[in-house]
Amino acid sequence: MGEHLHSPDMLRVLAVDDEQPLLEELLYLLRSDPRIERASGALDATEALRTIGRALEAGPDGEDAIDVVFLDIHMAGLNGLEMARLLAGFADPPLIVFVTAHEDFAVQAFDLKAVDYVLKPVRKERLAEAVRRVAELSRAGAGRGRGGQEPAPAAAGARPEPAHNRDDVPDTVPDHIPVELAGVTRFVEIDEITFVEAQGDYARLHTRNGSHLVRIPLSSLEERWRSRGFVRIHRRHLVALKRIDELRLDAGSLSVRIGDAVLAVSRRHARELRDLLVRQAKDR
Repeated sequence: MGEHLHSPDMLRVLAVDDEQPLLEELLYLLRSDPRIERASGALDATEALRTIGRALEAGPDGEDAIDVVFLDIHMAGLNGLEMARLLAGFADPPLIVFVTAHEDFAVQAFDLKAVDYVLKPVRKERLAEAVRRVAELSRAGAGRGRGGQEPAPAAAGARPEPAHNRDDVPDTVPDHIPVELAGVTRFVEIDEITFVEAQGDYARLHTRNGSHLVRIPLSSLEERWRSRGFVRIHRRHLVALKRIDELRLDAGSLSVRIGDAVLAVSRRHARELRDLLVRQAKDR
């Protein structure tokens, strides 16, 4: 139709949720935000993918264009995470904000370069914060193409990072980890974490200024953060190698000091830790 020119400051939104009352509530909240130009809905991933396909065919200036998808995770058929993985393979996919009642999938969501992770029941203020992040990222990408979800860590509160080549994307680790506090998602810099303590199915992230509990097994964080310099020293502890202040040997028992915390090193992990510390000292 061509008579309406899209403003780059306004967002075209698709909301996806397989529960109609929740979808209608989300659309109501989105449409009441002055930064939203248009918000449409889909009740399942199949319908959403068709809508997004039409939008991509029309191009960023087409009347069906979509800037961001607000996406539920638990849906019949294709779930939200699976749909996001499909979208990641598109040449120029819309941005993703997950809206879910489950906090367990936050790490997977941010591995998929989601801009934000909003917990249900959705509060207007929290949704407005997600829209703000999308708007900032959308403006930053205007004029040079979105290029997928790669700038998303900046939208989550991080400093802008250099763009990665697509071949590198699967090996990248987000600079932040989302934590929930009183219903608000906060973003803790991984570089600020000194050590991690296993607490059942949860892990407690320790920083110089406090701690945060996340529902992620320690083994998962060990695998994800190995490239960021984290090493397992005990079945209960994962430590940031560069945060170790002192290595102690007392009556044959090895431990490390990180700030005021003294953590035991198991015999199983002692040799690897020593080798890593020696290598780190040589590299300085």
